[in-house]
Amino acid sequence: MNILPSIIALLAAYLIGSIPAAYLAGRLLKGFDIRKVGSRNMGSMNVFYSVGFWPGLLVLVVDIGKGALAVALAHWLGAPVFVQLLAGALSVIGHSFPIWLHFRGGKGGATCIGVLIYVLPWGIPFYAAAFGLLLAITRFPTLSYSVAFVVFPIVAWLTYHNGGLVAYSILILFIPGLQYIPRIKEQAGGGRSGRSGRNWRQAIFRKSLKDRR
Repeated sequence: MNILPSIIALLAAYLIGSIPAAYLAGRLLKGFDIRKVGSRNMGSMNVFYSVGFWPGLLVLVVDIGKGALAVALAHWLGAPVFVQLLAGALSVIGHSFPIWLHFRGGKGGATCIGVLIYVLPWGIPFYAAAFGLLLAITRFPTLSYSVAFVVFPIVAWLTYHNGGLVAYSILILFIPGLQYIPRIKEQAGGGRSGRSGRNWRQAIFRKSLKDRR
């Protein structure tokens, strides 16, 4: 194995993931730190709610693209498959802990989508269908795109017949998933002032994109 391309691929993956699209949208368009408004998450859904539909859509595309680009670059550099997969995980870590913002970023859900649609492209139509169906039923965008992730390990098993990809498509979701634990605890306990719990519920259970602060 040529070590240098792998090192370059992993470093680039983290830096690509660290691009703070949501933060830039809040600063450039509204003059605020997106991490201090709405759900306080540096992600596309908070931009939808707090900045606007089109900025939110642009941030969503960028955040998804970061994950796909990180893996694609590692592949283009000729890195081994396990390095390509690690590059995908590092792009999600970069989003969550960006060097440019003192390691205070978002959860990384959209970046996970980008990684998984590159690694498991046959999962794209199934994920889109699952998300659309769940959104139509629940009207909860964040909940819908989170639950829809379940299609990727299923596709990895039934279409690719690859246990490694099944494990990878589950394990990579731990990066954003573990970051929700403190919020779940806050919501269960109501937070010290109650405000944190309300913000969390508003971020997850808003009925439409028009229901913004």
